[in-house]
Order: sequence, then structure tokens, then C-alpha cells
Amino acid sequence: MQKPYVTIHTHTSLDGKINAMDLPEFRSASRQYQELSLDPDKQIFNIQGFLNGRITTDDNMTHYRKPEVNENAPLVPEGDFIAEGDASMYYVSIDPSGKLGWQQNYVTYGNRESHIIEVLTEQASNAYKDFLRRLGISYFIAGEETLDKALVLHKLVTLFGMERVMIGGGGTLNWTYLQNGFVDEVSIVMAPIADGDPDMQTLFMAREPISTIQPISFSLLDVRQLEDSTVWLRYKVNNS
Repeated sequence: MQKPYVTIHTHTSLDGKINAMDLPEFRSASRQYQELSLDPDKQIFNIQGFLNGRITTDDNMTHYRKPEVNENAPLVPEGDFIAEGDASMYYVSIDPSGKLGWQQNYVTYGNRESHIIEVLTEQASNAYKDFLRRLGISYFIAGEETLDKALVLHKLVTLFGMERVMIGGGGTLNWTYLQNGFVDEVSIVMAPIADGDPDMQTLFMAREPISTIQPISFSLLDVRQLEDSTVWLRYKVNNS
């Protein structure tokens, strides 16, 4: 199978949290994180798409709206659906059973408009696939009951021509792809903040049965001081 160059790029607190904190330092780090990945004049990764998990997407994009499906929709064609039109950037949402309540076929994030791609499994209903087609949202199938992570990356290359992609969270998605050997680089924009909350989501989180606790090491590629005491760390994944 083919695979693009994969970078996990995210912004965290000093204690590894990836959740928002109501502090000016968090907002500064968030802005710089977006600029590095998506701003046409400042970005450095040259990605064609960025991946997020369903919960991260609901938290930041769809806000837990229910999809307006038609349970009596005619049967849609089998297989993948590639919406018409060209896009310079894609927002790829891992949504195995089809739950996200989109209202349009693009998101605007980091001053960049990105066409939505839904990654589904065979568990997604005909009604949900009809819902996506009516909105002009591309989707493809990657797995029967569980997500086929290698197939996701393969289809991003073969269906959409992506050579470089970014994984932006959440912690479960990050760790799953890292543990399975699909990640080439980890980039962390670290804000000088912390809250000590033991229940908040962190950069990497193992979750049975899709991933397990396992030590992984990294080699430093670069470290830079950014604005407002933010630090940018880049690591190569060892043995990737």
C-alpha cells in the first residue's frame, strides 16, 4: 500500500494537554500552530490534508449536531464518493459509523478553506452516505467493522493525490497511528501553561482495543522559541 509522509502536529500545554484553556498564552500558541500548518505565507509542512478524529471534529467543527438524514433515502451506489470540484486543502474526518452533523462541504480553519472528506467503515448507514452526497462531501470506506488505518492513508494518496498529511488529534487518533508505525514526524507547539487536570485529553492516549500502552522513542530534529514563550519541538519517530 502507498502512504503519504505523515506528521502529527499539535499544540499542547506543559503538562501535555491538547484541550483549550482560557489563557492568552493558549490563544497565542493556537494561532502559531495554525500558521505553521495552514497559513499559505507561513506554513512549513506543505500538507494537502489534515486528519482529525470524530470527537475532535465534534468539539471544534460540528458541535455535536445531529446529521439531517433521510432514513427512506434511495440506495446510494456502493463504494467511495468523490465530490466534484478541485480543492487545495482537505479536512479528513475519521468517522467510522457516520455520526457527524455537517452543514456544508468545507471547513475554514487557520484562514484556510478545506474540503471535507469523511472516512467511514461499512458500518455507516445508507442514510448517512446519502446525507453526505446531498451536501457534496466526499467519503471513502476503509474497513468493515473497524477502521483500516493503512487503507485510510493509501486512499488519501490514490484518490486525492496527497503526498504529505497532518494528523491533528485527538490523543487516541494520534497514538493509534503512531503505534502502528504510520507516523514519520511529531511536531509540538508547546504553550507555557498547565492546569493539572488528570481527566483532560493529552497528546497521546492508548485505548483498547485499537491501541495499547507501549514505550516509543524519538530523535530531536529541531527546537525553536516562538512568540509569547511558546516553544516548537520537532521529532523524528525512531524505527518508523
